[in-house]
Amino acid sequence: MTERIVRPTSRLLVLDGDDRVLLMKTVAPDTSRTARWITPGGGVDPGETHVEAAVRELHEETGQVVTAVGDVVRVDDFEVSWDDADHTHGHAEFFVVRLPHFEVVDDDWTDDERTDILESRWFSLDDLTTIVEPVEPADLVDLLRTVLDSSSEA
Repeated sequence: MTERIVRPTSRLLVLDGDDRVLLMKTVAPDTSRTARWITPGGGVDPGETHVEAAVRELHEETGQVVTAVGDVVRVDDFEVSWDDADHTHGHAEFFVVRLPHFEVVDDDWTDDERTDILESRWFSLDDLTTIVEPVEPADLVDLLRTVLDSSSEA
């Protein structure tokens, strides 16, 4: 039996003033190196909370500095199917951050991010329906609709 290795991550739904979401086109941790669109975010370091990781990852991956990210809007626990991953399962907590529109700054990217991140782009809900590559999470459009609907009610 394979040892169960869980990688905790913090993911960010970064929204601008026009309700566009920031996504990054990355290569999957798989020998296929398949491209996919994902939200900014990454692993939770030892001793770090998911909120602290979200704040740190937002800065590292986009150059944006925030002190808070709000409440968790979704939790995903999943089995990892990539053949080159260093973990068997994932635990992702998603946060929403609203910021004025900005261009991604890569000054603090790791060497791996410089290799794996192919592109970053802002997408409207309509734009998301035209993406050819896989999007993670697969139901991102539904998640964003829920987030946007709840923010318009507040």
